[in-house]
Amino acid sequence: MTSYLTSKTSSRQFRRAIERGIMEREVNISSVLLLVFLPILRISANVEVDALYIFKTNMEDPNNVLQSWDPTFANPCTWFHVTCNLNNSVSRVDLANAALSGQLVPQLGLLKSLLYLELHHNNISGQIPFELGSLSSLVSLDLYQNSLTGPIPDTFSRLSKLRILRLNNNNLTGVIPMSLTNLPSLQVLDLSSNRLSGRVPDNGSFLRFTPLSFANNLDLYGPVAGCPCADSLPFSPPPPLPLPIFSQG
Repeated sequence: MTSYLTSKTSSRQFRRAIERGIMEREVNISSVLLLVFLPILRISANVEVDALYIFKTNMEDPNNVLQSWDPTFANPCTWFHVTCNLNNSVSRVDLANAALSGQLVPQLGLLKSLLYLELHHNNISGQIPFELGSLSSLVSLDLYQNSLTGPIPDTFSRLSKLRILRLNNNNLTGVIPMSLTNLPSLQVLDLSSNRLSGRVPDNGSFLRFTPLSFANNLDLYGPVAGCPCADSLPFSPPPPLPLPIFSQG
């Protein structure tokens, strides 16, 4: 009888051990799945939070102006230097004179409701991401007084609502994309003090601008640039007037 009870007790303990092991394994599996999918769930929760947080992680921020940019927030509308519209979508990013250094990130192109991107008077370097051409609502793009290099993205021609484009006082190189002349709303353009070269477009929206918009570049020429070249001589003097013919008599 004693051996029977002992055997029964051992069997019960064995079953409990097995059940406990199964439960622990399920808990472990659940924990692993949570760790795997939680970042995905967070990233998909708000694209704008993630885009701006990636921008933050690429910036050196000695004055901690980005300290409030917490990636766990539902949206970035309570962050300093960020303004949202009534739909809680980012409409402005104001980080001028913030002593930021680092490089722009392509994820900024995901801010589809962005109207104003103000990053001037910093020390931002590297190339301008061509993805900024996806900011279909953009009205003003101010990247002047930085250390940007490389070409002006041709994708800026998609910014049909753009009124202000100021890229002056950088180290941009290459030619000015001809497609920028198709921007119907462009009212203010400043590409001065860069290292741009080639012929300045002189049609479309560029007819509004004076040589001041293109001054102090490496080798720009053309009527709008105020610097003629061999194939563009708009400032040649008029031909001399014919000498008068005096009749004799």
